[in-house]
Amino acid sequence: MGKRRTFEVFTLSFLDTICCGFGAVILFYTILSAQAGAVRLKEHDDLSAEVNQLREEVQTGERSLAVLRDTLTRTRERVASATRETNRIVTDLASRREQLSSYDAQTVARREHIEKLKADIHSLEEGNRRLEAGSLERAPLGQQVSGRSAVERRYINGLILRGKRILILLDVSASMLHEDLVAILRLRNQDDAHKRAAAKWRRAVAIADWLMTQVPAASSYQVLTFNTQAQPLVPGGWLAGTDAAARARGMQALETLVPANGTSLYNAFAAARALSPQPDQIVLITDGLPTQGKTQGLRRYVNSAERMRLFDDALSQLPEHVPIDCVLLPMQGDLQAAHRFWHLARVTEGMLLMPSKDWP
Repeated sequence: MGKRRTFEVFTLSFLDTICCGFGAVILFYTILSAQAGAVRLKEHDDLSAEVNQLREEVQTGERSLAVLRDTLTRTRERVASATRETNRIVTDLASRREQLSSYDAQTVARREHIEKLKADIHSLEEGNRRLEAGSLERAPLGQQVSGRSAVERRYINGLILRGKRILILLDVSASMLHEDLVAILRLRNQDDAHKRAAAKWRRAVAIADWLMTQVPAASSYQVLTFNTQAQPLVPGGWLAGTDAAARARGMQALETLVPANGTSLYNAFAAARALSPQPDQIVLITDGLPTQGKTQGLRRYVNSAERMRLFDDALSQLPEHVPIDCVLLPMQGDLQAAHRFWHLARVTEGMLLMPSKDWP
């Protein structure tokens, strides 16, 4: 019998088969890994695209948010500005309503004052008619200086110089140049000769001259001129009514005066009160309410209400129990002046005279 062949498990063919199987498995996993990597790359690209898109949307949203914030800020500023404007308008409306109420009250008061003035004018007209109908009595001594015409005018206007010490206050402020403000400004820039020749100022000088000629012989007098300050026309205290030389010096001094500056009734009345002995009759020649008090104010323009306040302040400087006769040469537009001076004359038992342009 021949020799029996032995069986080997791990032959070359078997090893080849196993290697091929392992290689196939490795190849399979390699293919699977490659496919998985490609899928992940694709997913990564998709996610990256989505992230970029979201970033762009976020940036767009941030820009829109910034625009909205700016718009909101501007809107808030506009609302705040509108609120301030509304508050201003409401305040202005309330102020205008108060002014309207004040104007209404002033209108009613002015109507009442006008009615009172009409009654006084009617009373004066009745007195004038009685005086004209009666015989002309002889004037007291010292009032016949200007002759018959002066006596007639004294009775017609009712202005009688009856005091023992008569003070004439003559306004020499710039407003005495003319009744119209524009004309005053024009005359103020001209030379002194034109200012002295102004029609209104010549009337004031004539009135002062006429008053000096009407002083009774038994009385004494003085003329104080005033604008921002007051000073005597003729120095030396009270002048005798019979002193013709003093009257002549007074007229010469009047011809040299030039109206200028503002008006301070406060200083004029204070100067009258400082006289010793004090006057017992004052004749005030002026054209309107004062423009300053004791000193000049800070404001260049003084309205009507402020001028009335200055007038009321000036009254505190008047000598007590002295009648005030007011000769008013009114300014155009100074509506309150006539009433204030009429009231002053009335409460002091004096009189108010608003003469025509040919008087005296």
